[in-house]
Amino acid sequence: MTIDLHTHTIASGHGTADTITDLAREAAACQMSLLGICDHAPAMAGAASVSYFRSLPRCSRKRFGVSLLFGAELNILTEAGDVDLEDSVLEQLDYAVISLHSPLFRRQSAAGNTNAFIHAMRHPNVTIIGHPDDDRFPVIPDDLITAARKFHVLVELNNSSLSPDGYRGDAAKTDRLLLQCCRDHQVPILIGSDSHGCSHIGDDRYARELIFQTGFPPELIANDNPKLLASYIRSEILL
Repeated sequence: MTIDLHTHTIASGHGTADTITDLAREAAACQMSLLGICDHAPAMAGAASVSYFRSLPRCSRKRFGVSLLFGAELNILTEAGDVDLEDSVLEQLDYAVISLHSPLFRRQSAAGNTNAFIHAMRHPNVTIIGHPDDDRFPVIPDDLITAARKFHVLVELNNSSLSPDGYRGDAAKTDRLLLQCCRDHQVPILIGSDSHGCSHIGDDRYARELIFQTGFPPELIANDNPKLLASYIRSEILL
């Protein structure tokens, strides 16, 4: 990928000691043009405090020739769509990913999990539905994608979920259903590496293989269409 918006630094609290600068340096080595940092929001064990996210808009937007966007991976806490950063903070970020994580979200029925995603889409700057292919949190694909179209939100195809080392169950099965619904409703997807640290930045090999297998239309892949991405993320960097 030349664009990867799902990456994590040491501020996410687990998986790496790499900093924003480390990730930007690796992105430059991979000849990427745009890197998004979306560290886990504060409810995640060991994650950064609210002050970290408040300070991100003041950070340098260009490092080693790579443009940077700053967001957050929000933890959905309830079926009502409550998340762990206030809307006043989200309004200052470039984008936000909404995700279900154990044990922060109590597992529910597919309808309950889907409702949680849908309600969370209403928060400011929510741009991406994070790894909706997690077997532990089943969803109703058509309802989720219909809502994504309504609220103008991208659906993530998470490369880490599809990895042989992935821990989200049979993600490919769910992703096939989600991709079909995205095709039917003309809802774009965004491939995310979900890299914790530098090791998997820009890695999309498993996501691309599934895209090839399903014949998913290239015009609906936001990573490959900067103008399409810019219609979801309103940043001067994308203009």
